[in-house]
Amino acid sequence: MAMNRTLLLAALLVAPLALPASAEAKPKGDRTIAAVDTDSDGTIDLAEAKAAAGAVFDKLEKDADGTLDTKELQGRVSRKDLKAADPDNDGTLTKDEYLALVEARFKAADPDNDGTLDAKELRTPAGKALARLLK
Repeated sequence: MAMNRTLLLAALLVAPLALPASAEAKPKGDRTIAAVDTDSDGTIDLAEAKAAAGAVFDKLEKDADGTLDTKELQGRVSRKDLKAADPDNDGTLTKDEYLALVEARFKAADPDNDGTLDAKELRTPAGKALARLLK
């Protein structure tokens, strides 16, 4: 009887350790907010999104030509989306073009037009597309 209680207690103590890491991790929308939400209000506004995107652009822009090409974008933007976001059709995005794309994706992810994105909005396809530009 005492042995059964000892085994039960051991199982209860070990069980939480056996959870997969994904069960303990925050959902993607929450992680994006945690990384970008500089005023800690639990949402992302356009200024916060653009600030994060500007830092990402600077990090990705390796060859110091002031633009991101498909290699530097590392899959964040499809070829089709790159073409649409590239008004001068040079196959690259300047920082202004990148930030304009961020703004367009932000607006697409904000269906209630309240000017902020919460975790639920960031988990939508439009929110996920924006999040790729902020990491």
